[in-house]
Amino acid sequence: MPAWGFEWQVAVRFLREGRFQTLLIVVGVAAGVAVIAYISALINGLQSNTLAKTLGAQPHVSVRALEEVVTPVLDLPAGAQPLAEAQPRAQRLRTVANWQALVPLLEADPAVAAVSPMVSGAGLALRGEASLAIALVGVELDRYDRIVGLRGKVTQGVARLAPGDGIVGIELGRELGVRPGDRLTVQTGNVSDSVRVTALVDLGVKDLNRRTVIVPLRAAQSLLALPGGATNVDLAVRDVWQAQGIAERLRGQWPYKVESWQETNAQLVTALNAQSISTNLIRGVVLVVVVLGIASVLVVSVVQKKREIGILRAMGATRGQVLRLFLLQGAIVGALGSVIGLVLARVMIFLFTHFVRGSDGLPLFNIGLPLDTAWRVAVIAVVCGVLAAIAPARRAAAMDPAQAIRI
Repeated sequence: MPAWGFEWQVAVRFLREGRFQTLLIVVGVAAGVAVIAYISALINGLQSNTLAKTLGAQPHVSVRALEEVVTPVLDLPAGAQPLAEAQPRAQRLRTVANWQALVPLLEADPAVAAVSPMVSGAGLALRGEASLAIALVGVELDRYDRIVGLRGKVTQGVARLAPGDGIVGIELGRELGVRPGDRLTVQTGNVSDSVRVTALVDLGVKDLNRRTVIVPLRAAQSLLALPGGATNVDLAVRDVWQAQGIAERLRGQWPYKVESWQETNAQLVTALNAQSISTNLIRGVVLVVVVLGIASVLVVSVVQKKREIGILRAMGATRGQVLRLFLLQGAIVGALGSVIGLVLARVMIFLFTHFVRGSDGLPLFNIGLPLDTAWRVAVIAVVCGVLAAIAPARRAAAMDPAQAIRI
């Protein structure tokens, strides 16, 4: 008989004899696996959707000029009290020093996927009697598209930034009554320029859609009186969760103000971490329940099968074989529960995707169960089944065959 063949046959026979108990524990394991797989898929989908919306309109890392500070007139000796108060300086638009030389250095960094210089500042959008405050953004379209995927956000027109062109947020376009091909006037201070709208874009954030006007980099430099300058250099990194480490490394290399998206969205990161911790706690509790359920059923099985176990021992079955046949029962229950549970999780995901809708009638967000997640959940369930069987298996293996047969 092949290795473990005896243990396998006896384990399956014991499970068949206690069909009702086996069915109950398999259903329990399946429910636990379904809950873990579904929650994993739901939380991963929610976090991916949140990150996509958050990072869809902002860089992963932003490099800016250091803020202007007031330099003290003199250094005071220890314990001395100043007799004057220094008022903080009002900040003004400042260019990133030597940004033209900085861009190729950043592009050569293997952790950086894209680099885009930008000029941004405040202004007014004028059309007829309408006058609205805007955030004026000057970019090189191809570079900026690699940062935020601007071309994929176009709702009307074609994204194009030739001299004199501009791209407008959809809410601002609605309030000004402009469509692709129309013109509006952009004014900053005493400087104004006519801009031909080439596209309306949905940046994913209503406030951005209400105030964003994107123009060519040189046009923004002229309008904001920053010739040849760039107020910030934006970066997209290959792993968004490594952005904080990359920002800290860049701060140590160059004298710039470098911020990661984690620093800019500290509350969001805290919420995502809390969400992940809560999800792990739920998974842990469900796994404990699964382990206890399998263990309780196998303990009862050991009690019910004392006579059979004694007969097996008297016929020559070793303690190791008895131990392994109960471990196999735990593994079989875990495997069957995993298969059924993953099927249930797929059904739950299908129901969520097709029947849970937002106010616009579209799905809230898409979720799926990746193959690696499914395998991981299944392996964990089988391992838990084996672990749950250890105590009952040791108890069965320790039985004295003579006393077990007498019972």
